[in-house]
Amino acid sequence: MSADVRPFPAPARPQPAPVQQDRGEWGALRAELHNRCADQDLAALWVEMPASDRRMVMASAQLVERDPRLGIHDLPKSARDALRAAIHRMSQYAGQLRDGLNGHRPHPSRELASHARQALEEGNTEAARHWLAIIERGVA
Repeated sequence: MSADVRPFPAPARPQPAPVQQDRGEWGALRAELHNRCADQDLAALWVEMPASDRRMVMASAQLVERDPRLGIHDLPKSARDALRAAIHRMSQYAGQLRDGLNGHRPHPSRELASHARQALEEGNTEAARHWLAIIERGVA
């Protein structure tokens, strides 16, 4: 036997599994949810909020004894949860006011959804996919 020939083949290294594409942007959604659990979205909003608005949100969250100059991560988790709930509540009120001023128009995606339903009833799946894609991209 010559020195160049090996009697046994070298063990094969396991190949890593191919990386799957981020279908439906689930990876981005997962990252967003992790950031939300860490209150990163609240922290970003809090930094941009003027002190007067912070005081108003803190009052709504019944945290009037807290200093509005504190960073979001300087507050305990219960206070951050109360602030998030207050902001959500205030956003709902603002949305109701805006809807009242705009005359209670239906959301634009309803019309697009009706086009998709009609296309499905006609058996035109290509058109239905078109309308659904517009809805999934977001309606202005």
